[in-house]
Amino acid sequence: MLGHRTKQGDIVGDYIWQTYKEVYDTVVAVGSAMRTSGLDPKARCGVYGSNCPEWLIAMEACNGHSIYCVPLYDSLGPDAVEYIVGHAEVSLAFVYVAKMSAILECLPKCADYLKTIVSFGELTEEQRKEAQGFNVIAYSWTEFVNLGMNNPVDLIPPKKEDISTIMYTSGTTGEPKGVLLTHENITDVIDGVDRLLASLGEKMTDKDVYFSFLPLAHIFDRLIEEYSVRSGAAIGFWQGDVKLVLEDVGALKPTIFAGVPRVYDRVYAGALQKVSASGFLKKKIFDLGYRYKLGRMLRGIRQENASPFFDNLAFSKIKQGLGGHVRILFSGAAPLAMHVEEFLRVTTCALAVQGYGLTETCAASFVSVPDVMSMMGTVGVPLPNIEVCLESVPELGYDALAEPARGEVCIRGKSVFISYHKREDLTKEVVADGWFHTGDIGEWQKDGALKLIDRKKNIFKLSQGEYVAVENLENIYSISPVVESIWIYGNSFESSLIAIVAPSQVVLEDWARANALEGDFQQLCNNEKAKEHVLSELRAIAKTKKLKGFEIIKAVHLEPQPFDLERDLITPTYKKKRPQLLKYYKEVVDRLYQTIKS
Repeated sequence: MLGHRTKQGDIVGDYIWQTYKEVYDTVVAVGSAMRTSGLDPKARCGVYGSNCPEWLIAMEACNGHSIYCVPLYDSLGPDAVEYIVGHAEVSLAFVYVAKMSAILECLPKCADYLKTIVSFGELTEEQRKEAQGFNVIAYSWTEFVNLGMNNPVDLIPPKKEDISTIMYTSGTTGEPKGVLLTHENITDVIDGVDRLLASLGEKMTDKDVYFSFLPLAHIFDRLIEEYSVRSGAAIGFWQGDVKLVLEDVGALKPTIFAGVPRVYDRVYAGALQKVSASGFLKKKIFDLGYRYKLGRMLRGIRQENASPFFDNLAFSKIKQGLGGHVRILFSGAAPLAMHVEEFLRVTTCALAVQGYGLTETCAASFVSVPDVMSMMGTVGVPLPNIEVCLESVPELGYDALAEPARGEVCIRGKSVFISYHKREDLTKEVVADGWFHTGDIGEWQKDGALKLIDRKKNIFKLSQGEYVAVENLENIYSISPVVESIWIYGNSFESSLIAIVAPSQVVLEDWARANALEGDFQQLCNNEKAKEHVLSELRAIAKTKKLKGFEIIKAVHLEPQPFDLERDLITPTYKKKRPQLLKYYKEVVDRLYQTIKS
């Protein structure tokens, strides 16, 4: 079933549902309309906008007629949409109602390829006329469905080796790269995830409910939704507003929830804030229950058996915050902070599963085993459908034959992409003898899990000639509870490192109260005592982790606003855009270095 919430004016109602038979009939009609509009197998169809039932229906209609589905990144703006439409040669685009004006603005540069636009909702006469001005036909959703119902066309199911999607990655530099993924890539990964869950005594079934809010334009959410469809699970879609996610979750009560680290960071911070405000006795009970349950889980007792008593007494409200029925939490796109992962495992009364993969490996390559606590801080074990090896990187001092083995993570198998669209040169840079070179540096653990410790390319040299593996350092410093996110900077003209830290509001405000400091969060971030406190916390981490002298941060700037997409400081998968960060904080960086030298 597919579900969305009804809305009349400002009043939002419950979820209403379409059965999969009803969905199938609409998929058939939409596919027929696409063919009637001139799209043959291997044509390119774009989908632009937030997750909704129509998004999934359009995608499955593409699958049914061997048409390439090309997500147009909702979070990358019109420039990227123009680029993708032209590069992929998209001839028809489905568009979320709120994005109609944006796609129409693209037409002067896209109309050579784009000939048909279909709104996911209604269409105004002004929009229709604007499209016609560029010789583009525009339909409302109802009109397009009726077009297909009145002109039925037989399905042309794809072969396994046929392209399913051209999924553009939001690279940290340069233009997006179009990753060609086949139907076999996607089904192979789904099978791998299914088999791994089965080995844990779990499985997605037609009794499950999945909450769709992570972008379908990214492979992580698409994979889970395809898995849900295969399993017959229900998919409930969000309203499209980040501020209403928790309200949607409360109404839907999902059993399967997928998030990225930033989502779970907010769950963690919000839960801690409520615990701190609950009063002395309730906080003591929570802390006691946490320590007790964590201790039993560390001794190998499964989460659901570790402490049913404290699950009911201390942790039930946290579970209710995720709807009350969640049994599996998936996290992907970037590593979870270890303290957040531990918190989720202990308090959510669900299996917290962290995974690792790239668009090029169809999202899932490694998955952590929820009840194996030694896997916290790792990305887990390889899925059974792939081969993995580490390749030595001598210039960084990583030896794949040493103990422990460290090197670049390389992946081979049926889940690995075919190539980058129209960029065979880039494909050859990362694929050799069937092995995809991820660019990530991993370290094998004794329990068979993989820990990501560095990025191959994110290194720079300080003025004294020392190389700095900056992602590794950021991961280490992020252990501190006061750090929500951190960007570390250095260059070959400076001998020391500085950092921009987005602190945890809850942790910093708790410290301020304990030290009689007044002011709101913005004022605290400008407070010199707060800066010195954060810097001392980072120095303590450096000492504990035995970092080298040149790896110790010498100055910090506290940023009250986390790095975000709106300022173009991160990618949609929350990877830092380092050139953009430097440009944005250039004056701050210069001031910090002047402070160090003065």
